[in-house]
Amino acid sequence: MSKYIYMDNAATTPVKKEVLEEMLPYFSEKYGNPSSVYSLGSASRVAVEKAREQVAKALGADKSEIFFTAGGSESDNWAIKGAAYKNRKKGNHIITTKIEHHAVLHTCEYLEKQGFEVTYLDVDSDGLISLDDLKNSIKDTTILITIMFANNEIGTIQPIKEIGEIAHEHNLLFHTDAVQAIGSIKIDVNELNIDLLSMSAHKFFGPKGVGVLYIRKGINLDNLIAGGGQERGKRAGTENLASIVGMGKAIELAYENLQQHNEKLTTLRDYLINKIEDNFDYVRLNGHRNKRLSGNVNFSFEFIEGESLLLMLDMNGIAASSGSACTSGALDPSHVLLAIGLSHEIAHGSLRLSLNEFNTKDEVDYVVEKLVGIVDRLRQMSPLYEKVKGAK
Repeated sequence: MSKYIYMDNAATTPVKKEVLEEMLPYFSEKYGNPSSVYSLGSASRVAVEKAREQVAKALGADKSEIFFTAGGSESDNWAIKGAAYKNRKKGNHIITTKIEHHAVLHTCEYLEKQGFEVTYLDVDSDGLISLDDLKNSIKDTTILITIMFANNEIGTIQPIKEIGEIAHEHNLLFHTDAVQAIGSIKIDVNELNIDLLSMSAHKFFGPKGVGVLYIRKGINLDNLIAGGGQERGKRAGTENLASIVGMGKAIELAYENLQQHNEKLTTLRDYLINKIEDNFDYVRLNGHRNKRLSGNVNFSFEFIEGESLLLMLDMNGIAASSGSACTSGALDPSHVLLAIGLSHEIAHGSLRLSLNEFNTKDEVDYVVEKLVGIVDRLRQMSPLYEKVKGAK
């Protein structure tokens, strides 16, 4: 295969060369345990604290509010379970949305079995929540609002600042899963009224297996993982030293030229959206046209199966997705696409193309060219398409 084009950056990103170079010494030279008192260990502690400062700076936070985890899913679990159990005497009601990542949805479902009540807010056809619905869902027993910053499948960005204001007006905690937003959107946790924020390094050119939970100063959560006294007694387990160092470097790089990065990516995204809309009938753009992540494109193609589409794209050297990478092997249609009002049949024909700064206009042209032939071939096998075409 002469050409390979990667357009699944919402699933994961490659580790940048500069990030890898920063990490390498901590595997075999500077490998001390950060909890050890001798010089090799204390040098590692310095490296961890430098990364903590780099993450804090990107969020407009204090470094004491940054806690390293194994990734976004752990951070979500810790934020939601930790807040729920710590505040159980105040109430048992949690508000979230129907389009959250499964790390949030499954955690909420687990808590329902433990006696908590969860409200799952509807979204409109663009994937946006209604702030009035949110206000009307708040009860005397509500303790937590957890709403994602930007959706991993359709890229829609929620009104985070306004959600945080509503939460704080009612003395509620506000958690946001910002896994897709970090590295794409400027985030100041104080300006946006965020109490708890989850992120994962591998979404912004960092290593896999490391993440962060931001916990606003003064907020107490029950611990998720028991054991040693790492992360100031909040999260047990020897620190993933090299990956933490890599995360610090990756987030620093991500926010160095954010505006320029977003301008380039938005132009390329819109070029791809326009090319698809110009070349296909029976397609639907999923997610808000403007309030969306700069690298996210998600379309539903009627009369085809997304799985077949992905396999044929892969045969042409193109990596894409039909939804969340965490559920890509599932046969059920995306819960996100069903929540925005798509039928099962149309939801099954979805394609997510997520771009990064390394993708080019030539690559977009190549992908659309291949897509035209693939979609046409798959539709020729669809009796429904033949019926519709014949009725024209």
